[in-house]
Formats: sequence, C-alpha cells, structure tokens
Amino acid sequence: MINITIWNEFVHEQVHEKVREVYPKGIHHAIAEGIRSDAFNIRTATLDQPEHGLTEEVLNSTDVLIWWGHMAHDKVSDEVVARVVDRVLKGMGLIVLHSGHFSKPFKKLMGTSCDLLWREANEQEILWNVNPSHPIAKGIDTHFILDHEEMYGEFFDIPAPDEIVFISNFQGGEVFRSGCTFRRGQGKIFYFRPGHETHPTYFNSNVLQVISNAVHWASPDQPVPVTFGHRPNPVRPLEM
Repeated sequence: MINITIWNEFVHEQVHEKVREVYPKGIHHAIAEGIRSDAFNIRTATLDQPEHGLTEEVLNSTDVLIWWGHMAHDKVSDEVVARVVDRVLKGMGLIVLHSGHFSKPFKKLMGTSCDLLWREANEQEILWNVNPSHPIAKGIDTHFILDHEEMYGEFFDIPAPDEIVFISNFQGGEVFRSGCTFRRGQGKIFYFRPGHETHPTYFNSNVLQVISNAVHWASPDQPVPVTFGHRPNPVRPLEM
C-alpha cells in the first residue's frame, strides 16, 4: 500500500466560478478520484488547514506527495517548505503538477528560478512519449492530445533532468519538456506539465495514468540506513 498525500492550495476553486464549474470539489478531489486504486491509500491536504495540512505526522507517513499550486505560492510557510524538502531528501517521492513549477518546495529542490514562457489561449497540446520504456510511460501510446490547455514554452529554467519522459508541442509552435524526473538525496521527483485550472485536464485518462504511474515510480524503495560524520574505526581491518 502506497500512502499518498495530494496537496492543493484550493484557492482558485473558491474564488473563480469558472474553475469551480470544472472542479466543484477541488482539483485535489478530482485527482484522488481519478487515481484511486487498491494499491493506494489517499488523503488530501489544502493551504487553509493548520500547517497547510502538512504536519510532521502527515509527512512522516506519506510515501508520495502530489503538489498543485498557483495563486498562493507565497502563502506557504517556509517552515512547511523546509519540512517537505527534508522529507524528500530522506526518501519521500514528490510529484509536482503544472504551475507547481513555481512552488517554494520545487524551486528549493531545483536551485533555479524554474521560470518559463506561458500563454493562456486554449491551444491544443500534444504530449509525445519520448521514453516509452520508462515506468512513468507505462500504458501510454506514442502521444496523446489535450484539446485545450495553457501553453508553457522553453526555455524552462530547471537543472538538466535525469530523464525526460514527455515533450509537448503547442499550436503556436512552442515545445516544452513536460515530463521530467530528478533525484534529490534519497527522494525521486517528477514534474508533469498539464493541468491548467480552467480545463478538465485531471479527468483525462492519459493524464491520470501518468500520475498513477509516477506514484509507483516515486514511491520510496526499501530504505537504506545512511550514516554521516566521523567514523573512528574502519568497517573491518585491512587484510594484508
């Protein structure tokens, strides 16, 4: 059983009627319902909860954290950010969705601005599967199409990904590294681009399949004890 926490700032849905029409119960609820499985134990957390719903107890019992944010990146407390980053470095998986590229935890883990080009024009997006043998691409064809999405374009100011799983192209001609993996400490991170709040992206079967696959991929392996600091004696005497 993989313990998943889906975090959503849950602001758009409360202040924008258009977003509420698409996600009446919130983006976090749509993702939770879309990836529900006997293999997953899912809970949700939102910005307005105490400690943003990400207490030490919650994070310590989370195998994979899924993060969606946009309007309120600056409202996330630095204490919680440090807690999330520490857990990733110690092995918790992190899946960052869409505008979460500008979230405090992702920027801190990347060490770059994570900035990019963007345009809201309801354009078609084609996501190309450029790493079909990768576990995150399991069950995904050569490509899939989202009829309406927000455009993200290069240059995307991130460190060189460990792996690129998906690349997008848009009607306006731009391309984007839409599915990227990273390792930080003992944790695995996947950034996945689609998911603008006014489009029903998180009801798309391919998008949900990718997120589900990413949960399995990012789930911690059997933990290996890590020792730091001074070692007064060798592990074993040298044999002469």
